[in-house]
Amino acid sequence: MNPADDRTSRNGEESGMEVWYSSTRNGRIRIKASEAILKGLSEDGGLFVPDHIPELEKSFQELAGMSYQETAYEVMKLYLTDFTKEELENCIASAYDSKFDTEEIAPLAYADGAYFLELFHGSTIAFKDMALSILPHLMITSAKKNKVKNEIVILTATSGDTGKAALAGFAGVKGTKIIVFYPKDGVSPIQERQMVTQKEENTYVVGIRGNFDDAQTGVKKIFADKELEERMNSQGYQFSSANSINIGRLVPQIVYYVYAYARLLGKEAIAEGDKINVVVPTGNFGNILAAFYAKNMGVPIGRLICASNENKVLYDFFRTGEYDRNREFVLTSSPSMDILISSNLERLIYRIAGNDPEKTADFMKALSGEGRYGITGEMREMLGDFYGGYASEEETAETIRELQKKTGYVVDTHTAVAACVYRKYVEETKDRTLSVIASTASPFKFTRSVMNAIASAIAPAIAPADAGKYDAMTDFELVDELAALAGKEVPEAIQEIRTAPVVHDHICEKDEMRRTVEEFLGLE
Repeated sequence: MNPADDRTSRNGEESGMEVWYSSTRNGRIRIKASEAILKGLSEDGGLFVPDHIPELEKSFQELAGMSYQETAYEVMKLYLTDFTKEELENCIASAYDSKFDTEEIAPLAYADGAYFLELFHGSTIAFKDMALSILPHLMITSAKKNKVKNEIVILTATSGDTGKAALAGFAGVKGTKIIVFYPKDGVSPIQERQMVTQKEENTYVVGIRGNFDDAQTGVKKIFADKELEERMNSQGYQFSSANSINIGRLVPQIVYYVYAYARLLGKEAIAEGDKINVVVPTGNFGNILAAFYAKNMGVPIGRLICASNENKVLYDFFRTGEYDRNREFVLTSSPSMDILISSNLERLIYRIAGNDPEKTADFMKALSGEGRYGITGEMREMLGDFYGGYASEEETAETIRELQKKTGYVVDTHTAVAACVYRKYVEETKDRTLSVIASTASPFKFTRSVMNAIASAIAPAIAPADAGKYDAMTDFELVDELAALAGKEVPEAIQEIRTAPVVHDHICEKDEMRRTVEEFLGLE
């Protein structure tokens, strides 16, 4: 039987073609969604990709009347085809509940000519909540479906937001442990505080002396370590990932863009069939890849605008066709984007290479060895929907300042990078298609950078002697200043860590990550 002819039944609900997953580096692998979620990363180092991108089954008029939870089901059922209707609906209901502080889950805010899709209303006030809230439920369901006896060890690297969102999702979840590595000096004080105060005995947080790429590379090496895998299995453990390399993270992100389009239609901001552009502040490439998948499912998305900070490896890639990580690593005010190896780009490379795993493996081998690769002219032609732009630190601060001064709307540093790149895009192309900017974190998560940025906008209203007062304030004092300025309540995610005790204070060298994992798990 041709796998494309397979159909699956979800409690009597007939679906389209079943989706199977293979590795970007090995076309012989063919597994179900639940197996891909459990594995996280393929044994050959590749990422799991669907054998086809399914089309939406509902019209956008129908979707416009649906809640976020209902929309999530309509999207996710098309990719997670070995989940029953009951299983998937239970996962969605458990994830998208009262932990979000807005009824819409992902509201759209209009400011300065664009819609900001606010993805930060979850328990850790960053967009990672949106996908990581559901991953533990997908993981546990997958384990039951595949009769897994081992305890699942979630191993992840974070540039700031994934770590806390994953910790919050998996904390206390029976049958799991979670280990998070983060760059010790490469996250904001509030991001670090959120992680190191995480309770529950199944959580472990480690700062490494290095940057995010070091942490991510170290995690991938641990995943590929066969000897460690065998030792873990003998003692009742197996690894999985909470990073966006896991398709259980990627698939829920597709929902954002389907939902945003349907909501715009419901607001009559667009007519059905009108195109929108999507602007995404981009680090590991998962969020904008989800928008690419949404476009290929039938969402009328015109341009996919990839916004980078001063670590502009993706900007250079889209401009030249060469991916080159051999450059200075810059610590910026948008730390979740301080990345030189954008792992999810591999899935796009696989796609534009004609779904050829051998070509993809060659590109990734070159990246691992020489630190660079160049795609063919034919592949570059397939990137026409993408636009790469970047914002300097000065431009990012200016965008926060001007947006607040002009509209009263306050954004965080990552969202500001996207807003700045969007402005540059319009100036360069004259394309004024209605655009959705992914707002990926609350400004309360990066208060010092945000308040310093807008200081000059309010300076005339304060005495000259007070102009530098923010420098002497703690991050939590700045939180209160921002709340007063923006006219908003301080999020509960910030309130709860003000006095929370530090639980995790472990620091290691980047070449000590494996030993650290062994110690935490008590491996003999």
